[in-house]
Amino acid sequence: MIDQVQPAQLQDWIASQATQGATVVLDVREAWEVQTACVTAHGFELVKIPMHNVPARIDELDRDQPIAVLCHHGSRSMQVAAFLVQQGFGHVANIAGGIDAWSSQVDATVPTY
Repeated sequence: MIDQVQPAQLQDWIASQATQGATVVLDVREAWEVQTACVTAHGFELVKIPMHNVPARIDELDRDQPIAVLCHHGSRSMQVAAFLVQQGFGHVANIAGGIDAWSSQVDATVPTY
């Protein structure tokens, strides 16, 4: 199952996953996008792997660790979240609205693009 989590509720989702270990926010945007706008890790580990590289780098992720996937608006992250679930990851969320929603809900200093 893939949880849909609004950026403003991410900390609550992280707290609900605490028994599973430290949460990873997996940013699947391209490098230029991350340079344009990036979240600051507070209470989670931030891992940056562009969407097209996830299959080749999947072993860098722990299947038992909670992972919340982030992109620009939520479409790519949903695709990656579904892929992770298919690969046996048990605690996966899609950050609905992506970095764009993050800017409006969590941190207005994060630029929109």
